[in-house]
Amino acid sequence: MNIASMPQTPAVDRTGYEDLCLYIDGEFLKGGGRKEQQVLYPASGECIASLPHATREDLDRALSAAARAFETWKLSSPLERSRILRKVGELSRKNAREIGRNITLDMGKPLAEAVGEVIACADHCDWHAEECRRIYGRVIPARLPNVRQMVLREPVGVCAAFTPWNFPYNQAIRKIAAAIGAGCTIIIKGPEDAPSAVLAIARMFHEAGLPPGVLNVVWGDPAEVSAYLINSPVVRKISFTGSVPVGKQLAVLAASHMKRATMELGGHSPVIVFDDADIDRAADMLAAFKFRNAGQVCVSPTRFYIQEKAYDRFLGRFLGQTRQIKVGDGLHAETTMGPLAHPRRLAAMHRLMDDALSRGASIETGGQRIGESGSFFAPTVLTNVPDDCLAMCDEPFGPIASCVPFKDVDQVLRRANALPYGLSSYAFTNSTRNALAVQNGLEAGMVNINHFGQALPETPFGGIKDSGMGWEGGTETFDGYLNTKFVTQMD
Repeated sequence: MNIASMPQTPAVDRTGYEDLCLYIDGEFLKGGGRKEQQVLYPASGECIASLPHATREDLDRALSAAARAFETWKLSSPLERSRILRKVGELSRKNAREIGRNITLDMGKPLAEAVGEVIACADHCDWHAEECRRIYGRVIPARLPNVRQMVLREPVGVCAAFTPWNFPYNQAIRKIAAAIGAGCTIIIKGPEDAPSAVLAIARMFHEAGLPPGVLNVVWGDPAEVSAYLINSPVVRKISFTGSVPVGKQLAVLAASHMKRATMELGGHSPVIVFDDADIDRAADMLAAFKFRNAGQVCVSPTRFYIQEKAYDRFLGRFLGQTRQIKVGDGLHAETTMGPLAHPRRLAAMHRLMDDALSRGASIETGGQRIGESGSFFAPTVLTNVPDDCLAMCDEPFGPIASCVPFKDVDQVLRRANALPYGLSSYAFTNSTRNALAVQNGLEAGMVNINHFGQALPETPFGGIKDSGMGWEGGTETFDGYLNTKFVTQMD
């Protein structure tokens, strides 16, 4: 493993960092005696900004603004919605470097990854801009000649969205673009740890001419803000991306008010590498994908099942690639893996490591914190990992890969499906029989075979079992934001 840059660096240049504020009813708000929270640079722990929290009055104003704006926005032309979304896509590409740098400052990922996140998300704006022009109803042939039967698709109303810190731009723009494209209004509470991307989105929609109140951005204590918004009769739809335990709490709260909910929750993605696969290619691809964003990815490959005949070859190649990863400050050009987003992720990594070692697992590389400041943790590969240890049962959400051998397809499918997670999964094989067995047998919302082809705007993204309900992207993207109304008329 190479250390590109340790956290003993000069104070970070905060020039150009987002002016943190609330965005309510078309106004950017800060000050006023509001409680503030420090935003820290993960590579050093240095405070780079202060984020104002919304007061109860701010939340009420956001609810009122969203409700008022909905009365006109729901009647807006799909062509106007499309125009605004396309403009935001253009602005995203134009401002990608600046927005990406700010993501690196508050979230920690390498600059190239952060900029790439913003550019890729411009495609989400374009996709929703096109799809919102094709929200169709239908005519149902009637049984009587003087009856006309129609199905209408109408926006559900005011939406409340809650998004995480690991992909702060990506997770927010998916929900915002779907809500706005469907004709809904939205209040979004983004991640307080990494707030700059959500505010950048708000500024671009503002510049694009989005009417006041259609989009509102608030910050605050997650439990308090989510409970207040979900309990409000103004809100009719909830969208949350985050952990399984929090998602379940919010789903219960939404269900108690009969409110529609989309939940994109955690995963613990199995990888199945068959001995007939291109082993070197699989190892190279998986090493790069596993440690992207320091493993802080809900669809990160985490449980590596390698068929016995290919196990040693795969492990050797995978370790070689892992040891070439350059860990360091995300602003440094040579860095390929930055720090974890905050100190609590370090504590989680140590907990997983302590449990794995106590159960007989072996550390092939990594396994420890790097340096004394910042939230750096080494890319880690474990072997001899029991199926019941924490690293194999709890979502790691960090740079830890557990590699174990398997014998045959039936055995590996049982092991892969043993957990309550069902978000993403991966398989590498050159056998059509194995590929079909994986397609049919894996219990996951997304199955990737021989490449990583998910999370595109035109494809549905979501999980099953404890990993959530509902879909973002694809032709399904507006389903959670639309009501279905049946109309029957007799002349």
